[in-house]
Amino acid sequence: MLRFLPVKSVLIVSAFCSGALATDWTEFRGPNGQGHADFQDLPVTWSETENVAWKVPVSGIGWSSPVVSAGRIFLTTAVEDSSEHSLRVISLDAASGKEQWNVEVFRQAGDVKMHSKNSHASPTAIVEGDRLFVHFGPHGTACLTIDGDIEWKNDKLTYAPVHGNGGSPAISGNVMIICCDGSDNRFVVGLDKNTGKEVWRTERELDPSRGFSFSTPTIINAEGRSMAICPGSGGVWAYDPESGKQLWRVAYGEGYSVVPRPVFGHGLVYVCSGFGDGQLIAIDPTGSGDVTESHVKWKTKKGVPKSPSVLLVGDEIYMVDDKGIATCLDAVSGKQHWQERLGGGFSASPTYADGRIYFQNETGETTVVRPGTKYEEIAKNKIGDGKLRTFASFAFVDNAILLRNETHLYRLQKTEAAGQ
Repeated sequence: MLRFLPVKSVLIVSAFCSGALATDWTEFRGPNGQGHADFQDLPVTWSETENVAWKVPVSGIGWSSPVVSAGRIFLTTAVEDSSEHSLRVISLDAASGKEQWNVEVFRQAGDVKMHSKNSHASPTAIVEGDRLFVHFGPHGTACLTIDGDIEWKNDKLTYAPVHGNGGSPAISGNVMIICCDGSDNRFVVGLDKNTGKEVWRTERELDPSRGFSFSTPTIINAEGRSMAICPGSGGVWAYDPESGKQLWRVAYGEGYSVVPRPVFGHGLVYVCSGFGDGQLIAIDPTGSGDVTESHVKWKTKKGVPKSPSVLLVGDEIYMVDDKGIATCLDAVSGKQHWQERLGGGFSASPTYADGRIYFQNETGETTVVRPGTKYEEIAKNKIGDGKLRTFASFAFVDNAILLRNETHLYRLQKTEAAGQ
């Protein structure tokens, strides 16, 4: 019989194995990509004037989430420069918000058909030790030191993006894994994280009518096998992170433009199938080959997000669809516990932190909910006047939340004046 660690234990093991500190937020959705933040004494309420430690402007536009290591915040952005975009990385001091350095990594020339909800700097960076890995889709991938020196660049991952770039990379051992799903070429690639050179490339063998997607891999271990779970248009694949060998596949029809990052727990991988035929699918990852008919344990179409990732907390799955409908499901059976309208559109992924769930919408409003099989709203908080977009997901440092909108980065934490 397989023994799967409880979600909390998996988080602790993942953070320890990566060398991350408890105060580090090292990649999209945290050190293990599950959306759990091991931080305490976080604020429950805030506004433009309440519980704001600092607010600093961020040049350019980017929907990448911040990452944090050793008291530094890193984020990517794209600054328009005539007919080109300067693709940049910024480092900020976490305590003060003061900019430490701002480095151009690539220049993107020519027109790219950009969706109104995307940017030229949407993938989130990864910080690992004294190195920072950044990805700008087919416009380039690079490694920098945390002091801003460029160690290597790779601009050979060429494919035709639709609506711009989106998916973030993931690292397993010495291999950085990236999903490259364009309108022409669709493949997953592994790069040597020390050199940027290509280690393996595996083509997607399905051929859906709309092949483009923006997925972020999730690295798991099941039945002694390490695997990279990589959704794309038409299906989700599990690959061996070291070799790129396909381990298993589940097809899900004409789902395309897949954005949500998979999560893992209770011996199941939870995958959203994107636009077109949106489903949430719970998959037993212990099979081999095409396991579409044999290893799908349950699936649902009701309230499934197209952009935000889902969140697993204890025995429940929490999710919010792009139109603001939040749903709680039993993680093992898929049975619905509750469904509530939060209000507004949603792109950012929900986060579990300090015993609470944070749902952030696209106009700066965050709904704070207590986990459980009955809906219990704790607070609603708003940043700005509702005119500035907030598509980036939360990040965390110490006892604070980092919120990025299209013009500023906020450090939200309890203050003495608030009496909390």
